Amino acid sequence: MPAEGSSRTTVLAIGGNALLRGGGSGHATIAEQFEAARHLAGPVAGLVRTGARVVVTHGNGPQVGFIKRRSDLVAEIAPELPHLDLDMCVADSQGSIGYILASGLSAALPPPARPVALLTHTVVDAADPAFTHPTKPIGTHYPRAEAERLAARHGWTVGEDAGRGWRRLVPSPAPRRIEEQAAIAALLAAGHVVIAGGGGGIPVVAAPDGSLRGVEAVVDKDATSALLATALGADELIITTSVDRIALGWGTPHQRPLDLLDAAEARRHLAAGQFPEGSMGPKVRAALDYLAAGGDSVLITSPAALGDALAGRTGTRIVRTPAPAKAADQRNAAAAET
Repeated sequence: MPAEGSSRTTVLAIGGNALLRGGGSGHATIAEQFEAARHLAGPVAGLVRTGARVVVTHGNGPQVGFIKRRSDLVAEIAPELPHLDLDMCVADSQGSIGYILASGLSAALPPPARPVALLTHTVVDAADPAFTHPTKPIGTHYPRAEAERLAARHGWTVGEDAGRGWRRLVPSPAPRRIEEQAAIAALLAAGHVVIAGGGGGIPVVAAPDGSLRGVEAVVDKDATSALLATALGADELIITTSVDRIALGWGTPHQRPLDLLDAAEARRHLAAGQFPEGSMGPKVRAALDYLAAGGDSVLITSPAALGDALAGRTGTRIVRTPAPAKAADQRNAAAAET
């Protein structure tokens, strides 16, 4: 954690779907993506006005799939053009999404704070078993028959994505180190709002001579955000998702939204299957990783509700130390009634 008297540091993780309509299944125009970024900028500017140092990370699940698909389609009609591997697609998405987010932030931030979008490499283990078991969904949602047709044509692995359709699946190795960590810390100290770790970071492996080599993967952005928050000694990690609060029994008649829980409770619910893979599971797991490494608090909410969540009016907060049972029961009971 930062030394006493220093500014608080917050890492805010924004999903790639936040810039797209239809939860990522629709294709927002560029103008619509800039407008979405302007809406996201308000709560970030609010954090900066409180004196917080802010790092914004972002997902790229839809966008990196679009870029990869575009490259594959072009290769069929113009084979002389360079084919883009996934590490190049992630780098491409960092540039475009970073530009869009920085544009939105530049108009909202109080002076002298300015946004800086930083190309970020995430070092992974070349022996990570994820490389032989692709699980990360990217790109467009397809009907099953169309997904299987494309898989046969392009050699993809495909699978169902949390009931929303079928998508391409790619390896998602665990992040081990963020190469630009020191640069991010220096930019924060200089008063900048830093956009970093886009799409989980460009996936690379380290050679014995210290050089980095890109690999075919997409790192989970929430896992990278938790690692970055730990490395920076951040006071808080905020993870946005498609709902205002996480819930037990999601999608059942017994669904119960949660307002406050401690790490032990979250771990039990995760083990019981309350937070499935492909939806809330990776976010809760990232929260637990950050808390286990010494973080104090994680806030999970939707981008639209971020302002209210920061004010304590909604959102799910997961804390490292056991939440006072009475207070947690009261808050979760109130949440279930709303």
